[in-house]
Amino acid sequence: MRSAVNEAHSGTGENANWIQRDLAHVWHPCMQMKDFEIQPMIPVKSGKGVWLEDFEGQRYLDGISSWWVNIFGHANPQINDALKNQLDNLAHCMTANFTHGPMVELSEQLVGLTPGPLQKVFFADNGSSAIEVALKMSFHYWRNVGKPKKTRFVALKNSYHGETLGALAVGDVELYKETYDPLLFKPILAPSPDCYYREAGESWEAYSKRQAVKMDELLAKHADEVAAVIIEPLVQCAGYMRMYHPVYLKRLRESCDRHGVHFIADEIAVGFGRTGSLFACEQADNSAGVSPDFMLLSKGLTAGYMPLAVCLTTEHIYQAFYDDYNTLKAFLHSHSYTGNALGCATALATLKIFAEQPVIARNHELAAHMQQATEHLADHPHVAEVRQTGMVLAIEMVQNKASRPADSTPYPWQERRGVPVYQHALSQGVFMRPLAHVVYFMPPYVINEQEIDLMARVATEGIDIATNQ
Repeated sequence: MRSAVNEAHSGTGENANWIQRDLAHVWHPCMQMKDFEIQPMIPVKSGKGVWLEDFEGQRYLDGISSWWVNIFGHANPQINDALKNQLDNLAHCMTANFTHGPMVELSEQLVGLTPGPLQKVFFADNGSSAIEVALKMSFHYWRNVGKPKKTRFVALKNSYHGETLGALAVGDVELYKETYDPLLFKPILAPSPDCYYREAGESWEAYSKRQAVKMDELLAKHADEVAAVIIEPLVQCAGYMRMYHPVYLKRLRESCDRHGVHFIADEIAVGFGRTGSLFACEQADNSAGVSPDFMLLSKGLTAGYMPLAVCLTTEHIYQAFYDDYNTLKAFLHSHSYTGNALGCATALATLKIFAEQPVIARNHELAAHMQQATEHLADHPHVAEVRQTGMVLAIEMVQNKASRPADSTPYPWQERRGVPVYQHALSQGVFMRPLAHVVYFMPPYVINEQEIDLMARVATEGIDIATNQ
């Protein structure tokens, strides 16, 4: 295979060697592989804190936590020690007929930390798998309790929940979904509370309340056939990091209760401190937040170390499956690595850091600095909006700016305006991977103010290049 990549890296350096070996066999995720002819991959030798380092000593600030997972930095000593200790005792055992200490302890701690009546923990391998668990469990629950017509799901427009077929079906990002549409079941799509579309002068709270009314009307119409509503609390991450007010979560909980529908909270990307509280659902009420019927956790659960996910649910839902074997009510869903001991041990180490250190308070300080470091971009002629929820900050580039963000003229997607930002950032030692025309920051929580300033400076320069300023 001959390409610009191979020509550009035809030397004898270690980076070139790893690139050539990779291109011979590896098919990378979420990539058009031909793009490597334009921008070569970065072979990573090691990581420390917020930095990744290649085989020739060049460092890159990991501005998106390696796909939103690495919350406490690379090679975190405390998590490293926990993983090493677990290796000397048990790496994995089948958990259909066995149990082990880390799985039990993690379940106990998650039940203690999550809101409300979530009492049962079902383990999976990754975020998409956890989505599948919740969808199947909700569907199966209604069958077990004698309501077999409740088979449909409600999802938000512009939502994203993963790449397996069930998870993909309840998403609404066309880029990922359109090709596979013939394979997918059809959800009922509800208007998103995405505050980008609020009216001039309308607050996030007012707009989110208005959209909650539309959801309630939809559930009233379809309650007899709907098993559950699935949402990403506060931030629609892969949907261009669009955001909404916590009041929507409270109103949704009320609507689900009123119409007899399950509430599935996909906190896979937004859980574990990312939005300014340990879980995004906590922000729905000034006192105790709201409790969904299913809460899905992954990514930050193991701080980016091991693939692990959980689906938490209630004792009430659990009891609908608890019966004699011959009733066929059991939830016969499994993964080979369910409850993996190494994954559970790293998750316990992650929770210990939250317990012993003022992570959330420090995140508030870092989030405030991110806001200050990027506030100048609100006046940029090609930035429609700079929005933020906790440690997630997004900058939306547009062709022509209007007084109301939603009235701005977007860039054609074919122009790929995010690519110049990505390329410039790499040249300056920063790794950020825009979502099309949206540049965003989701750094590890161990980042400092100076490193945030570097991200902001590089992003500003990249946006100027991408918008021909």
